[in-house]
Amino acid sequence: MKTILISDKDNVEVVVEGESAGHKIARKNIYSGEDIIKYGFPIGTATKDIKRGEIVHTNNIKTKLEDKAQYTYNPEYSYTLNKKNATFMGYKRKYGRAGVRNEIWIINTVGCVNKTAQILQQEANNRYGGMCDGIYAFSHPYGCSQLGDDHKMTQKILSGLVRNPNASGVLVLGLGCENNNINEFKKVLGRYDEERVKFINAQDCENEIEEGLKLIGELAAYASKLKRTECSISELVVGLKCGGSDGFSGITANPLIGRVSDLLIGNGATCLLTEVPEMFGAETILMNRCESEEIFDKTVEMINFFKNYYLSHGQPVYENPSPGNKAGGISTLEDKSLGCVQKAGNSPVVDVLNIGELPYKNGLNLLYGPGNDMVAVTNLAASGCQLIMFSTGRGTPLGAPVPTIKISSNSLLYSKKTHWIDFDAGKVLEQGFDIDKDLFSFILSVANGKKTKNEENNYREIAIFKDGVTL
Repeated sequence: MKTILISDKDNVEVVVEGESAGHKIARKNIYSGEDIIKYGFPIGTATKDIKRGEIVHTNNIKTKLEDKAQYTYNPEYSYTLNKKNATFMGYKRKYGRAGVRNEIWIINTVGCVNKTAQILQQEANNRYGGMCDGIYAFSHPYGCSQLGDDHKMTQKILSGLVRNPNASGVLVLGLGCENNNINEFKKVLGRYDEERVKFINAQDCENEIEEGLKLIGELAAYASKLKRTECSISELVVGLKCGGSDGFSGITANPLIGRVSDLLIGNGATCLLTEVPEMFGAETILMNRCESEEIFDKTVEMINFFKNYYLSHGQPVYENPSPGNKAGGISTLEDKSLGCVQKAGNSPVVDVLNIGELPYKNGLNLLYGPGNDMVAVTNLAASGCQLIMFSTGRGTPLGAPVPTIKISSNSLLYSKKTHWIDFDAGKVLEQGFDIDKDLFSFILSVANGKKTKNEENNYREIAIFKDGVTL
C-alpha cells in the first residue's frame, strides 16, 4: 500500500491510492488515550487501541477541542519578503483597486426585486452584452424584515459587492419601501463614482424594466470605453478558500495555494483567508504569525467570536467536518483545520478584517466569516477580492461573483470533472511543488482575462450571513 508521510513527528501516514486513498493508517501501535499526530500536531485522541497499519478514522479517534481556550502570543515566524515587480493587465478604477473584469452587476437592495433583476440581466445581455464582459444579477432574500446586526450585515455585504472592482458598472436596484432602501443604503456605501454606479427604485417607475435597461445602457456605454492597462500586482486581492475537502487537500492543493499565496504576497499582492471555524484546532499557528500583538489580539477576538456564536446557539464548536469530508478521509475538525490553514502559506498575518471591510495592508489578511462555501466566497468578493483560489477534493461547481479558480487535490477529480476544475494539484504527489510557478502563471492569466470554469458555466452566486430573527 503506497502511503505518504507529512511530518516526521506523525504517527499516521496517508494512503495515496486505492479505495482507502486519503485515509490515515497507523505507523505504529497507538494506544487508547494517545494523541493521533498529523501535520506534526495532534488531530485527536485514540478512543481504542489501534494496531500498526490499521485505518485511523472516526471509529477510533475523537476531537480534543474544547469550547474555550486561553491564548498567548508567541511569535514564531521567519519570513523574508523577496519583493518582485509582477504586473497584470487590468481595468483601473476612479476609487479603489483595479479590476480584472469589465462587467456590469445588478445589485438589488432587497429580495423582493430578485425576479426584476433577473429579467434585466437577460434583456440587458441581449441588448448590451457585447459592450462589456457580461451583465450579471445576484439574487438574495434579504434587505427587509431584518433588525440590528443582520440588517447591517446585509448592507455591508451589498455595499462591498457594489465596490468590487471587477464591476465596471453597477445598477443598484431597489423596491422603495424596504428597510434597506436606497437612501439608507447610500449612507453605508459612502463615496462612489457616479459614472460607474446608478440607482433605481422600482416603485418610482412607470416601467421599471425599461428604465432599468436605459440605465444599464448608460453603464454599458461607459464600460465600452475602458481598456486594460498594465497594473502592479499590488492592486490584486486574492481570496483563499477550500470546499468539499478530502484527505489530500492538506497535502497537495492547500499547501500549493499557500506557496503561491506567498509568491503573490512576495510580489506585493494581498491574500484573504476566511472560514474561521475551520481554523479551530490550528488557530495558534496563525496567531503566532501575527506581525504584532495588536493583530494577535484581533485574531483571538475573531476566533472567540465564532466560538461564542456556536455556543450561543447551543452547538459544540467542533461539529465539523462534513459527511463528504469524512468520506474523503478527514476525521476531526483539527484534522480539517490543520489542512485548511495550509492555504495561508508562511506569510505573516498583517490584519484582521470584519465582513464587508476592505484590506488596506498588503499581505496576508484574516477575514471574519463561517466556512459555508457560498457565504465565504460572497464575503471574499465583498472584501474586494478580484479572484479566488478554491481547493476541492470532492468537487463542487460553485462559483463566486468573481473568477473562482477550482484546484483539485487529486488527479482523479481533475480528470472526472474537467468542466468544474481549472487546475490539477494532484500532480504534487508526483512532481512536488515544481508546479508552483504554473499555478502562479495561471492566476496572472485569469487576471489578464482568461475565463475560469465557473465563468464559462455561468455559475455565480451569493449568500448573506445572518444570525437573527426575520420579521
